[in-house]
Amino acid sequence: MSDWYRDFANSGFGTTITENLGLPRPAVLRRYEPGQPLLPGPAVIGSAGEGRLRDALTELLRAEGVHVQSPVTADGATDGEKPAAVILDATGLRTPADLASAHDFLAPAVKRLRATGRVLILADPPSDADSPAQAAARQALDGLVRSIAKELRGGSTANLVHVPVGAEGSIASPVRFFLSGRSAYVDGQVMSVSSADIPVAADDEKPLAGKVAVVTGAARGIGAAIAKVMARDGAHVVAVDIPAAGDKLAEVANEIGGTALQLDITASDAAQRLIEHLEERHGGVDVVVHNAGITRDKLLVNMDAARWNSVMAVNLQAMLDITQALLDGDVFKPGARVVCVSSQSGIAGNRGQTNYAASKAGVIGMVRAWAPQFAERNATINAVAPGFIVTEMTAKMPFGTREIGSRINSLQQGGLPVDVAETIAWLTQPGSAGVNGQTVRVCGQSMLGA
Repeated sequence: MSDWYRDFANSGFGTTITENLGLPRPAVLRRYEPGQPLLPGPAVIGSAGEGRLRDALTELLRAEGVHVQSPVTADGATDGEKPAAVILDATGLRTPADLASAHDFLAPAVKRLRATGRVLILADPPSDADSPAQAAARQALDGLVRSIAKELRGGSTANLVHVPVGAEGSIASPVRFFLSGRSAYVDGQVMSVSSADIPVAADDEKPLAGKVAVVTGAARGIGAAIAKVMARDGAHVVAVDIPAAGDKLAEVANEIGGTALQLDITASDAAQRLIEHLEERHGGVDVVVHNAGITRDKLLVNMDAARWNSVMAVNLQAMLDITQALLDGDVFKPGARVVCVSSQSGIAGNRGQTNYAASKAGVIGMVRAWAPQFAERNATINAVAPGFIVTEMTAKMPFGTREIGSRINSLQQGGLPVDVAETIAWLTQPGSAGVNGQTVRVCGQSMLGA
């Protein structure tokens, strides 16, 4: 699937037309390809106050082969090539007055940011502040980064990562993700890391080598993309879907060298059948991606019980039942990862989707509640909330609805299934052990629910 307007606007004739008419021109996003460098150019790192992460960030980027420039001065002095990333260590903020130093660094640096660049801010969480003034300064960054994300053009993104004291060892994986092409459609987001035992760095090209991953709803669309990306990253994928999708499921499994398992996840024996398969074939499981989901849209007043119950059964109850059974059966291997697919509808709501939105909001609550229990096992559970993703399903929407849905975000375009898949694959990497209980939106900073 492709974005016809983005492709037209970036063609020779289309560029002329859009410029003359003053129409938006969505950028071609920088997406990850195996073997590509972390950044296509240098990075500039600055700090606000006496930050504690700047040296570690500099060391991390240099280890990745990135040239780190000196901060650009506010009077316009520059240091050669335009940066591909602007990174602010804001862990030194004490009062709102300190935000002036954030402005002094960001304004000239962001002005020079090249297309498809990255702005990343790392800061302490407001909840850990020593005073109301410090909490205010830290919370101010939330509005700052969300606004920068809306001001950037050319496919660039801006995000904020909260790093509590003691969690410094967990920053490498999120920093790499937000700077890389894997996060092409993740924009204007705020997330937190926590202290965790981070394993020795795996092969960058095959971070999931030796892992066994279950992906539900894998026969098509986003689920198929997840299975393919995880296989690309080295995992053996057990692709799961209902028997009616058996042919498509087999195609996906054969393409990636995985295993097809026909299973109705709402069946009373679904969890037991999955456990038996995993124990007999693989001795357990490292990764579970709960992707399977359905829609049965109607206005609430017109929605019958069958529509309500079927959506809840597939989208939420099956995740609860299967995850609990895997925990009870001790089927998860050490360092296990669970990622659950939520939705922008679960955050913003959507007319005619009270059942779907309720189920997807429930996923967020489930992940948040389970996170401490997973942390005790050195495991993680997170959610990913896609926005408007270009799929066969959205292609069937009325033209006007589809165009509005795909343009009302900071990147002015719909995302691709691979954007969701890359975010999920990142959360399942061993190095992402410090990301737990989070919900990451893959929505291009959609105006809905922002």
